[in-house]
Amino acid sequence: MMYESMLLFGIVFVSALIFSTLLQQRNALYLRHGQQAWLFLVVTVYFVWCWSHGGQTLAMKTWRLQLKNKDGSALKMPKALLRTLLAWSWFLPGLALAWALGAHTWMLIWIPIANFVLWSLTIYLDPHRQFLHDRIAGTKITDMDVIAPRKGGKRRWYD
Repeated sequence: MMYESMLLFGIVFVSALIFSTLLQQRNALYLRHGQQAWLFLVVTVYFVWCWSHGGQTLAMKTWRLQLKNKDGSALKMPKALLRTLLAWSWFLPGLALAWALGAHTWMLIWIPIANFVLWSLTIYLDPHRQFLHDRIAGTKITDMDVIAPRKGGKRRWYD
């Protein structure tokens, strides 16, 4: 997730720059909600496109992971969109709760962190250790080295 975030930073940065330049945004608060909606759309399109065209983002290609349907078939756009929207459950409920409670200072950080931790614990609800958004969407992440080992039989550093 950290590696994906680093790569996604570049996409978000360029998208925000395009938005700011085209709409002549001179203040961060000017058109703030429009820019947030734009960036949400850009991130959603990035994941839906990558997952419905090969099942991998750039970070997933690096780690040799692939997203597939439970039956092993490739994802179509509607399923990729569903998984993308469900994956926002890692962050949005905690942020919405912090906003609803009017959280300030450290509570503004701890509530979303608690949401993140609780969401990560959902793997214990599944015998195959799938996250809740994968179970609901009917998807799974597969390790391509298990399916097709690298040439020469080289092992990865964590094997």
